[in-house]
Parts: sequence; C-alpha cells; structure tokens
Amino acid sequence: MTEEKFDAIVIGAGMAGNAAAYTMASRGMKVLQLERGEYPGSKNVQGAIMYADMLEKIIPDFRDDAPLERHLVEQRFWMMDDTSHIGMQYRSDDFNESRPNRYTVIRAQFDKWFSRKVREVGATLLCETTVTELARDAKGKVIGVRTDRGGDGILADVVVLAEGVNGLLGTRAGLRETPKPETVALAVKEMHFLAEEVIDQRFGLKANEGCVIEAAGTISRNMAGLAFLYTNKESISIGIGCLVSEFAATMESPYDLLEKFKNHPSVKPLIAGSEVKEYAAHLIPEGGYKAIPPLFGNGWVVVGDAAQLNNAVHREGSNLAMTSGRIAGEAIVQIKNRKKPMIKENLSLYKAMLEKSFVIKDLRKYKDMPALLHTNSRNFFTTYPKLLSQAAQNFMRVDSTPKIEKERATMAAFIKARSRLGLVSDAVRLARAWR
Repeated sequence: MTEEKFDAIVIGAGMAGNAAAYTMASRGMKVLQLERGEYPGSKNVQGAIMYADMLEKIIPDFRDDAPLERHLVEQRFWMMDDTSHIGMQYRSDDFNESRPNRYTVIRAQFDKWFSRKVREVGATLLCETTVTELARDAKGKVIGVRTDRGGDGILADVVVLAEGVNGLLGTRAGLRETPKPETVALAVKEMHFLAEEVIDQRFGLKANEGCVIEAAGTISRNMAGLAFLYTNKESISIGIGCLVSEFAATMESPYDLLEKFKNHPSVKPLIAGSEVKEYAAHLIPEGGYKAIPPLFGNGWVVVGDAAQLNNAVHREGSNLAMTSGRIAGEAIVQIKNRKKPMIKENLSLYKAMLEKSFVIKDLRKYKDMPALLHTNSRNFFTTYPKLLSQAAQNFMRVDSTPKIEKERATMAAFIKARSRLGLVSDAVRLARAWR
C-alpha cells in the first residue's frame, strides 16, 4: 500500500458523502474523498428538494452562497385517473420566513457547491476515480482502498461508503446483498425550461416561492409508483418512478409512463411551451426499514442511499442522506478523539447515534408500508383513484338525479370493486402500516 495514510476515506461526493467528509474534515481529520464522476454532481443533472434543517446542522450559514432555486410555500397531493385528479394542497405564508424550511435545487450545481465547502475545510477530493476494491489486513479489517488508477492503493483508518443505492463496491466486498428489485424504484426525470414569470403565473407564485406536486394513480398503470413536479427558478422538474420489480413484471416503459403523465389534462397546461433540455434516470431505495443492510463493520461504515436510508412514505431522501453522513462523521471523530481503533465494536457508535435520530425512528414507524403498497398496487394505484374520481364527479355534477341515488351509486361502486370485507381489510391494513 502507498505510504500516505488518511484518517478517513469517503467514497462518493453526493449528499451523504459530502456531509460525512465535511463533518470530519472540519474537525481536523485528514480526509480523502473519491468520486467516480468528472466532478461532484456530474451524474445528477436533475433537480431535487433540499431540506434546510439538516444542512443547517452541517453548514449553518449555507444560505449565504448556496445555489438555491426556490423555497417551497405550497405542497399539492393528487390522486389521478386518466382524465382528472382529486387531491389536497397546503399553502402557507408562514413558509415565507427569513430561514425557509425547504428549497428546490439543481443537483449538479448544489453538489459542486457542497464539494467546494468540503475542500475549504481541508478535505482532499479526487474525481474520475473508481474504487475497485476495499483493502483488508490479515484479520479482515478494512484498511483502505484500491482504485482504477493502479498502484498499491491508499491507506485509511476507516472507509465511509457513500456510493449510492446501486454502488457495487459494498456488494462485491460482501458488506451487503445486492438490492432486491422490489426494494428499488427506477425514476425518470426531465427538466422543462420556462421563463421565471411564466412559472410564477401558472403556479400562483412570486419572489422565489416554489410549489411541489406529487401524484399517484392510474398514471403508473397498476404499478406502485409516484409522479412529481416541482418548480425551479427557470425550469420545472417532472418525473415518475415505479419499483424495478414491477417494471420487470409488466414490461412497461418508464419513458412511456412519463409521457403519459406529461400529457395528462391536469399536467399538460403547466408545462406547455417548455423546452426540454435534460433527461435522466436513477435508482431510488424504496425498501424502508426492513431493507437496511449492516451499517458498520471492522474499518467501515455505510451511509445514505447505499444504506437504503430513504423514507418512501414522505418522499424524503436527501435529508436522511445528509443526516446519516453527518452522524457517521461525528461518530468517527469521537472514536478518533478517544484514541480508539476503528473496529466494529467502536464503530457501533454510529448505529447507536443513528437509532436515536429521526432517521431510524421514521423508517421503523413505516416498516410495513413498502410491502403493503407492493402487494396491493392495483387497488391503491388504480381501483381507488378511479373510485374517488367518480365519487367526486357524482358529487359535483348537478343534474336531475336525486342526491340520495348518487350516494347509493357511489357506495355500490366501492362495494362492487372491493366488497365490504375488502374495504374494511384495506383500511385496517393501511392503518396498521401507518402506525
């Protein structure tokens, strides 16, 4: 191995990797960060939602120069059939606060900025470098990495794996199993560019305000999936994702699903006249609490998407990534300051600290939800959206039919589609999974 040794090596320069590297380097540790992309964010052309509270705990003054798009003041939830949607929305002027809670960001720009902050506190970044192997000593402890640059490799006391959900290094090293198709979603996104004033007008926004729309229903063609649309300054991010296992079973095309969503009567007017400049596809961990792999071992920890840390119910990923990266960094700093070796027994501190955070508490709360939605995708994503849409139309359409007959027809349609026992069973199972 090379004679140069680092306190820690971080593999990956996304949200989790940058959070871990910044936390350790800012506390005086000698940190090397390896990124296989041309630059941090080069693999993330699409937009995303960034949660301020989690980043504030890492870089308190991030608002001074971070490349933020819009702060979100409105959230809409749509249940869709082929021609309509029924939903709810929440909008509050309270979100026009001096320190907003959520922002949209363009990942390519944001990751570059985050990486610059990491380097400013002393970390060393090496891009266009793929880690090919974890180096181990005679007892099996991870003591560094080998890369595609050749040579003997690089030594470190601990390695932080922040390689993403489809990272192969952890799988090859036997640290985790290959993610199962039913625990990973494939999402496709497009960036639609429009003038800032047009976006403001169509969504009822002003002065850097933003809106998010999340939608489920027949748009996913009987599969468990979610579509989304959110506003940036001069673009709209739009996409849809479904479980990989269901794409494989149905042979549906992700691109066709996105086209269907874009051409839905509720969506088409929002993106009319836009120019599409970017298209991307990426994997999202959806297995929840039960899919979390081992989080630590002799000389290594795993964070972010690589650890399946994603809350599919609340559509939260970047906040769990940043928090897990920060906590891993803090645990490693504590172990180093105590002059303890980076062995499994001591690195268990990372998991103990993560267990006390919202990350594991939230994932544990919804541990049964992924399986419920997967096994009942047709009912929750097709049958009920159609029934709810028809019920709303019956309620709002004014004609000569007595209201009591409309109510009876609506109830009869629900019973015919699911039966009384089925309706009760679905409600009970959903309530239990939500606990």
